[in-house]
Amino acid sequence: MESSAYSLPEVLSRQRSWFQQGNTRAIQGRLAALSRLKAAIKAYEPRLIQALYEDLGKSELEAFMTEIGIVLDELSRTLRHLPAWARPKRVKTVLTHLGSKGRILSEPYGTVLIMAPWNYPFQLAISPLIGAIAAGNTVVLKPSELSPAVSGVLEELLAEVFPPEYVRVVQGGVDVSTALLEQKFDYIFFTGSVPVGRVVMKAAARHLTPVTLELGGKSPCIVHKDADIKLAARRIMFGKLTNAGQTCIAPDYLWVHSEVKQELLKAFRSVITEFYGDKPLMSPSYGKMISRRHFDRQTGFLQDAVAVIGGEFDPKTLKIAPTVLDQVTWDMPVMQEEIFGPLLPLLEYTDLEEVIRVTSAHPKPLALYLFTRDRKVEEQVLSRISFGGGTVNDTLMHLATPYLPFGGVGESGMGSYHGRQSFRTFSHEKSVLKQTNLFDLSLRYPSSKRGLRWIRKLLK
Repeated sequence: MESSAYSLPEVLSRQRSWFQQGNTRAIQGRLAALSRLKAAIKAYEPRLIQALYEDLGKSELEAFMTEIGIVLDELSRTLRHLPAWARPKRVKTVLTHLGSKGRILSEPYGTVLIMAPWNYPFQLAISPLIGAIAAGNTVVLKPSELSPAVSGVLEELLAEVFPPEYVRVVQGGVDVSTALLEQKFDYIFFTGSVPVGRVVMKAAARHLTPVTLELGGKSPCIVHKDADIKLAARRIMFGKLTNAGQTCIAPDYLWVHSEVKQELLKAFRSVITEFYGDKPLMSPSYGKMISRRHFDRQTGFLQDAVAVIGGEFDPKTLKIAPTVLDQVTWDMPVMQEEIFGPLLPLLEYTDLEEVIRVTSAHPKPLALYLFTRDRKVEEQVLSRISFGGGTVNDTLMHLATPYLPFGGVGESGMGSYHGRQSFRTFSHEKSVLKQTNLFDLSLRYPSSKRGLRWIRKLLK
């Protein structure tokens, strides 16, 4: 069901009323809602897998591993730990506050807007939703119009679990997104591109609405001369070709030391054949571009660089073969913007200082990957290049652990989530000091003759 702009104020009004009545406050109620969500996802799993195949060509393995399974794990963990996360936290007080007690209370923001992208249309809608519900908010969820099969199943699934006053899916295109951003929400969580992130932040600024922006950028991968090349090739291609490269933290371009360049290219060819056979475009395990526009954008990148691996594509299926590009320069279109496809530009280096200098001269990436067995090289890269999060000797996997907050820095985003951090993202930490009535320290009052002297001593 598409929601027209005129109905949005009514949607928000009902959710605000539901929230103000205290319907989301009780921890047991939140746990019950999350349990119903978990059961519904399990029941809808076959339909979700089919929808993910229709929208993105995802295999059942990839659909479960990167979308459904990771969400079910997040739900299980939240259900176990939510009572502890939500418990008021006692904090110390200073000597000047003798007799008082300090607490931090986690309270929900109210009505939040979650805007989800098309590349992981289930995971990136439900994962932040889990945090928002756990924290006690009501939610308006806007899925992407570019993944209509998943968006349709999402709306049906969530309508079965939650009343619309609690969680409401609002479908539609850019006009609906624009209308939503004109409303006053208590929090906005957006996952998508950097240009649209700027639009979201500008709209939020009108109401001084806090935001989390999960964006993207050109995430580098560095293969140093001492790396395990065969293992690096497998893990890089896994990270690059999952979802046919349509992943915000996929390796966007590759720095490879000149001494191991040819060995790595040979290993890449072997790995691609191992993963998808001699004809990847025919493989049922290999995904497709989300749309013809995105397909045309990817094939346009092929015009300037030299494809030393792959380069084939099929306009009928919207599939592009795993491709490694050589002889690229920073002024080529493929190096000017985030690729978001199965193309991997390759840059050669001999001096690691050059890698650090050039990478740091560009906008801060969402992720960085380094392959090395040298602890000094690891420390050199991690301490001097700013990035949202990353992995040493692997790709993507930092996103899959709930113990590591996931988020960007600079142009790659602001704020983070996953695990306990999701609960904190959607909660306001309210500080409360309770003062004793048993006695009163008069040092702070203007009538105190020795107040300044004692306060200086106490604060020294």
